[in-house]
Parts: sequence; C-alpha cells; structure tokens
Amino acid sequence: MGLRDDLERFREVGEARRQDLAEFIQYGDLSGSEPDAVNVPVKLVDLPEFQYDKLDMGGVGQGDADPGDQVGEPQEGDGDGDAGEDPGEHEYYQMDPEEFAQELDERLGLDLEPKGKRVATETEGAFNDTARRGPRSTLDFDHLYKQGIKRQLAVDFDEQYVTEALRVEGWGPDEAFEWARENNVPVSKAWLAERYRDVEERDRWSSIHAMEREVEREPTRDRMRRGDVGKVPLRREDEQFRHPEIVEERERNVVVVNIRDVSGSMRESKRELVERTFTPLDWYLTGKYDRAEFIYVAHDADAWTVERTEFFGIRSGGGTRISSAYDLTETLLEDYPFSEWNRYVFAAGDGENSHNDTEENVIPLMRKIDANLHAYVETRPSESLRTGTHASELRDAFGDSDGVAVATVTGEDDVLDAIETILSTEDDD
Repeated sequence: MGLRDDLERFREVGEARRQDLAEFIQYGDLSGSEPDAVNVPVKLVDLPEFQYDKLDMGGVGQGDADPGDQVGEPQEGDGDGDAGEDPGEHEYYQMDPEEFAQELDERLGLDLEPKGKRVATETEGAFNDTARRGPRSTLDFDHLYKQGIKRQLAVDFDEQYVTEALRVEGWGPDEAFEWARENNVPVSKAWLAERYRDVEERDRWSSIHAMEREVEREPTRDRMRRGDVGKVPLRREDEQFRHPEIVEERERNVVVVNIRDVSGSMRESKRELVERTFTPLDWYLTGKYDRAEFIYVAHDADAWTVERTEFFGIRSGGGTRISSAYDLTETLLEDYPFSEWNRYVFAAGDGENSHNDTEENVIPLMRKIDANLHAYVETRPSESLRTGTHASELRDAFGDSDGVAVATVTGEDDVLDAIETILSTEDDD
C-alpha cells in the first residue's frame, strides 16, 4: 500500500468520523461555512508514530539531555522572513444545503414539503387529455370502437329466438311486439312484420310459455364470439383525439426575513444563540427550495437592513421597539408577492420590548403579514434573568396556531429543540 492509498484511506476514515450533525449545530464552529456549503469538522484521527522503549537508552532521538534543553548552538537568521498569513489545512466534510436539509429531516423526524408558488414552465406530459378535433394520427380508435360496440349492443337481439315467438298459435307481429317490449328485447314492429311474411309453421307452439320452455335464448356475448352481431357502427360524433396533458411545474421560491434585536441588552452570549439557531435554518431552507433569498433586519428602537456578515455581530446602545422591524418587513415583502413566494419571518431577541408595543403593534402586524410561518426565538442564557414579556405575550395571543412558533433558547442544548419547534409549526393552509 503506497502513500496515495494511505491518504485516501485517511480521508475515508475522516468522513466516517465527521462531527455528528446535532453536535455540530449545538456546539460546532458555524462560521467556517458558507451559505451554499456547510463544512462539518472531521474529528481528529491519530496518525501512526514510533514509540521507543523507555528502558532502551540508545537509538534515534535518545540521549542524556533533559526535556527542554537546548539542542545545538543558535544560528543567526537572515531576517527576511515574514509571519505566515495562510490558514492551516484542516479536514472538513463538506455537504451542500440539500444534503444538510435531508440529514436534518432524518435527525429531527421532519419532512417539510416545499410549496410551489409561481408557474415556472409548462411541459407536455402523457397523452391523457382528449379533444373533439385533432390530427387523424391522434384519433383514439379504442374509444371509437368501444362506443360502436355499445351502440350495437343496445340494438342487438337474438333473431332466431324472436322468430320463434311468431310461431305461437294465434300470434302475429302485434302480439310478438308486446311480448318483446315486456322482455326488453330491442326489436321493431317493422322487423317483426317483415319476418312474419316468411315464417312457416305459425302454429308450432300452443302458447308463448311453451315456446320459452323449449327454446333457449342465446346471450349476446356468445354471438359476439362467433361474429354474429353484425358490423360495428362507427360514427363521427364518437371520435375523439388524444392530446398531451399540460403539466405545470411550479417553482419553489422562498424569501426569509431574519430579524434580530441589536439593542444594548443583547450581549454576546445572546447574539451567539441567535446565530446558532438562525444559521442552520438558513441552510435548511436553502436546501429545500429551488430559489432562496434572505433579508436581514436589525433593530433597536428603529429598524434597518444589514448584510449577513454584519447581522450576528452588530450591537447598538439604543432601546427596543420590535414593531419597527415588522413595519420594515411589511414594506420589504411587497417585492415578494405571497402568490409567488413562500415567506418565512424569523425574529429573535431577549424578550424585551417597549411598553405595550407587542400587544398594540407587533401582534396585529404579525397577523397582517402573510407568511407560511412567523417565529420568535427568545434568547435567554441560563445565567440571566427573564426581564422581557414579549415571548409570553406572543404565546398568549397565538396559542397553538399553526402559523406562529415561539421558542426559548437558554443555551446550546436548547438549539435543536428550537429548530424542531419552528420547522414543525408551519401553516399547511
């Protein structure tokens, strides 16, 4: 086994030993990934090395020096070297958002089925649709022949059987016609009159009951097998032409508005919990939808949009008015009609808000803004006391509504539960 084989084997072992996805979400370094590439660290793999017998004082690397003693005389350098700037090489298992979403579904027992909103393309499917007009090459002959068979069966009767009714003593076409109507035999009086002229032995049967006892009526299916039902009548009004059905493929679009409180009370530990919860949600939705766009809104007493790179680190010294973020969100979503886009509005903070803002402004705005899901994540590290009531007011207002999720995260251990709560609460309407 050569060096190249050793390297491939090392990578295989590394991928098998990558960090568990749940452990990565809760405790791993999320900043090493990109929006379209999730880098999950590979656990360290011990490389083989030589070990020497401590009783053997000879051999390579052995001597009388104590650990830490200088080896050789120091040499003067040329002084031209600069400090290195390139990062060291680390082993990662890289998964795309689709794989991340699939594995998270399996891990949490979820299966979010994205909804198509806008018709992207129309394609021709199987020839299952029909029309009254079309090229002769697309004529549905099976349908035409079946209609002819039905029409033929509707007027078919056993001629020999009916003829025997004309041989009943004292009967003529009129008596035979009345008998035929009572027995649902589709024969016309004109046919009976014509046949009667050629009938011999008109007194063969003393009564119709005697005839019915002696003569067996042959089923239509038996005559069909012999080909005795006559020609199948094909009519133009029975024609229909096959056309391909039009299949509308809907594009699965999603826009996600991430809202974060950046006021002075949102210290570093709270901001980290927001990042640890929102980042996997972004990856998940990117993997689930054909097209995903993300908007990041920061707010204190006012709200403004920021880049993703700023979103999790920015901090302000102002107060808190959460409704300012929803006012801005309502305006931003005007560019993403709900008829064409799936919408998610995720907000996070420590639960603090200005007096009466939640009840008077935020809750009405959440009800007004059409979205597949509204979510609020209260970040309250275990060492901090609850000072805000925003989360509890939302729970009281929306209860178990399918369209609103409220989760509290006190530490890394709560992150996965919060993500599951959010993703399993989407409104199916």
